[in-house]
Parts: sequence; structure tokens; C-alpha cells
Amino acid sequence: MTSPLLDIKNLRIVFEQGAKQVEAVKDISFKVEAGELVAIVGESGSGKSVTALSILQLLPDSTKISGEIRFEGTDLLSLSSSEIRPYRGKKISVIFQEPMSSLNPVYTCGAQVMEAILTHQTVSTAEAKQQTLNWFRRVQLQEIDRIFDSYPHQLSGGQKQRIMIAMAMSCQPDILIADEPTTALDVSVQSEILQVLKSLQAEEQLSIIFISHDLAVVRSIADRVLVMQQGEIVERNSGQQLFKAAQHPYTQQLLAARPPLDKKLYRLPTIGQSITPRIATEERLFPSEPILSVKNLRTWYSKKKNLWGRTTDYTKAVDDVSFDIKQGQTLGLVGESGSGKSSIGRSVLRLIPSRSGEVWFQGKNVLQVSNTQLRKMRKDIQIIFQDPFSTLNPRQSVGKAIVEPILLHQLAPNSKAAKEKALQLLEQVGLEGSHFERYPHQFSGGQRQRIAIARALALEPKLIICDECVSSLDVSIQAQVLNLLKDLQEEYQLSYLFISHDLAVVRFMSDAIIVLKDGKIVEQASSKALFETPKMAYTRELMGR
Repeated sequence: MTSPLLDIKNLRIVFEQGAKQVEAVKDISFKVEAGELVAIVGESGSGKSVTALSILQLLPDSTKISGEIRFEGTDLLSLSSSEIRPYRGKKISVIFQEPMSSLNPVYTCGAQVMEAILTHQTVSTAEAKQQTLNWFRRVQLQEIDRIFDSYPHQLSGGQKQRIMIAMAMSCQPDILIADEPTTALDVSVQSEILQVLKSLQAEEQLSIIFISHDLAVVRSIADRVLVMQQGEIVERNSGQQLFKAAQHPYTQQLLAARPPLDKKLYRLPTIGQSITPRIATEERLFPSEPILSVKNLRTWYSKKKNLWGRTTDYTKAVDDVSFDIKQGQTLGLVGESGSGKSSIGRSVLRLIPSRSGEVWFQGKNVLQVSNTQLRKMRKDIQIIFQDPFSTLNPRQSVGKAIVEPILLHQLAPNSKAAKEKALQLLEQVGLEGSHFERYPHQFSGGQRQRIAIARALALEPKLIICDECVSSLDVSIQAQVLNLLKDLQEEYQLSYLFISHDLAVVRFMSDAIIVLKDGKIVEQASSKALFETPKMAYTRELMGR
């Protein structure tokens, strides 16, 4: 009987927080065989990412780690920093969860992938470039020559994540650690990426440790699944068997928290809270005038310029789009990466310039008001971005990040009252008051997104643009946040422009839905009508029909 490629025994990880010690991983053991895909699932803070990072000694030096992590017989925990370096990238590679914070903003995407190839292979620069372009094709990127010369900020979230996947794969590792590798991808591209991973697994006997909060993704690809809760493995089984007959109550609750695609529920069940699913059978009516009215909006980006710097070709990110949102209504925007969803949200707030069109909010054209008026209007129109790490100041505690806009817009009489409101908001989004003094880097990706949501809610807005605001959350916290957004909508008559690639989430949240492709509206209907009788082939393709 051959030895496993990776053998983890009695792994224990302890973080020191001042005088306090937090045991993040509690004496876990598991193996990964050659050519096997092992999925690790669980809530944010369950220890799944910490376990993966410990394999290559990527945790802070102050972390206490005990046990064994044997790769091809070598205990990686016993290696010095110089001895572990050859394993990183070449033998074991990592796809990190947040591509924007993983990619260097001052280098082009092509140069960064080339650097990884040149570090681990004896090839010419020309050959490294060709390999990079080939990997870009394999991860389904379009316009690969443009992408090669683009900087990270010029690409969408899905495109950046695919750059990270290409970079990790280009090193031809024996083990690929994929930490939420499809979080930012829409359903169709997500499926393509998963097929790439499965093909590599079969063709090269690649072993994959796949970390995800998306149980639907895990179900389709995993050979074995490990379910983690509070640093312990509470259930382990084959991928198919786990979903047919989950044994542990925690696993059963995780499965129940995922929004269904075939029906619309009033509320989602959450961990530790039993809710009898109640199907929403009636459509809500909105007799009021629109709170937001978008007319013939066009937002084009320069694609090609001539020698004199004049634009000769455009990328039509938003091309003649019109819609209304009424008070208390949620309008969902769905479509593939690059379809124009996020560009619409940013255009509404004038975060990017529009070429033409009108955006009316409470009787004023946002595209025409002065900068002073615009700043006042932005109190009433908030946005929750997709990447929480890049929207939070790393030098500012999360409590201060929430208190600052409250005081700026005079929504509390003093600092003490503002802090009390911030503490209440942190607890509302599933965090603790003790988190007030911590900094963004001390939180997981899911926790950072909850902080961003709390900050947006702090200004008591009338309209919130939710740009993939739950895409990085595990299913149980996602359910809590979605329920919270619905509760707040009912209490304050909030309106939402809800942007997401996750059709199940969009169906749960939305009253009406717009389907986008290449900047144009392909289909527009009520949530009920769109899912029961989609008219366009593209819509049916997104739904997997």
C-alpha cells in the first residue's frame, strides 16, 4: 500500500492575542492521496483556511503549530524558512481567496504570471510569455493579449481570480490548494473553471485541496469532503454520500441554509435556528413612484487608441440600459463576468463616468448635479463592494471605519452615541462588540464583508447597491446577512440594486430581475416569471436548463 502524498497528523494551531490564546485548529488528522480532490467546508472561522496555510508555513511567526504535515515523507513543519521555499509554488501551490490583495497593483497581470514560470522553470522570456498566454486561454479569459498587458485594477473580480488560477497552475504543482477559487465567478465561468481543475486532476494526477463555503460547488467536484466546525472535523465522507445523507446536525444545517433555485422562500434557515421553510407564492406590489430611474445609460471604456491618443474603439460596458426601482423594491442584476453589472452600479453613483443617459434619484439627475450635491446624495445611496479588503482602511480599526461616517453626517449627537450605534451594527451583521478595536487584517474574508455591510447601513440610506455583497460569505452567514437585508428593507422601506452571479441568491432577494449580456439587457421580468418561464436562451443557459 503506497503512502499518501500528504499526511496531516494531530495538527493543532494556536494564535496568541495578547495574553489570550485562541485554538483555531484542534488536533485534526487527514490524508490526501495522489490525484484526489479533498474539499474542506465550514463556516468562516472554522479553521479551514488556517489549516491550508499551515501546510506551507504561511501563518504568522507567532503562531504555535504542533503535529505533523508530511509531504512525500518530509515533515514540512520541521523545515526552516529557506528549506520550505522550494516547495512553495513548485510542489504545492495556492490560489488565494481575494485576488485584488494577492496581485501586485504596479505590475501587469502577464508579468506576474511570467515571474512565477521563470522562477520555477528554465525557459526563455518568450517561452514564459507563450505559456502565460496558453494558461489564460485555459482559464477561459477573453482578449488574452489585452489581459496580458492589463493591470489588476483594470479587470473585473472574476478576471482577477482567473489570473490567480492561471498563476498557480502554471507552476505545475503536485498539490494545488484552492482557497475559495470560484467565489468571484458567475455560474457559467465557475463551471468552466471547475472543469479545468477536474481535467488537470485527471491528466496530471494532480491532488487538490479545495476550500469553499459553496456546498453546491463542492458537491459537483469532490472525491471526499471534510466538514469543519470550530477547529474540528465533525464529518468526513465521499462527496456524493455526504449530500445524500449528511450525518452530523451541523452539516445538515449547512445544506439547509443554501437558497434553493427551484422556489423562493420568505426566510432562510440559519445555523442553530430552526425555521420551517415557507414558500413565497405572491409577488409584492409597488404602486409608488420610482426612487431610482435609469434612462438610456451608456458607459463605454476606451479599448484602442491611435498615435494621437484618440480612442478608435470602445468596450461598451453599459449600452443603452433603462430600468426603475421603487421604494422598498429589490431589483436584481445577473449576468456573466463582464456583462456590465458592476459598471451599472458604479455609474449610478458616478464612481465612473458615463458617456450618456440619465440617472434620476428623488427628483435629481445624479449625472448632472454638482460635486457638493453628489456628496450629500451619497449618504442616501450606499454601495457594498465585492472585495471588502480593498474598501477598508488597513490602518483604521473597523469600529472607527463605522463611526467616522456616522459623525461626518451627524447621525449621532456625540462619539459615545456613534460608538453605541456601531456596536449594535456589528452585532446585527453577526460579529461581536469585541471586534470594534480590531483591524481589517485580523478578520477573515467573510467577516470583512460583514464589516462593509455594517458601514453601509450606518448612514441609514434609502437605496443600497449590493455589488456581490454576499459572494465571499459562507452559506450560514450568507443566510443571516440575506435575512438581515430583508428585515432592514421591511423596517426602513429600503430599496436594493442587487448585483450577483448567484442566481439562487438573486431569486431569494429580488422582486424583479434584469439579465445582462455584453452591456445590454437580454431579459427583464418579475422574479417569479423569470425563473418559471425564462424566454431567452441565454437566461436558460445561466440557469443550467
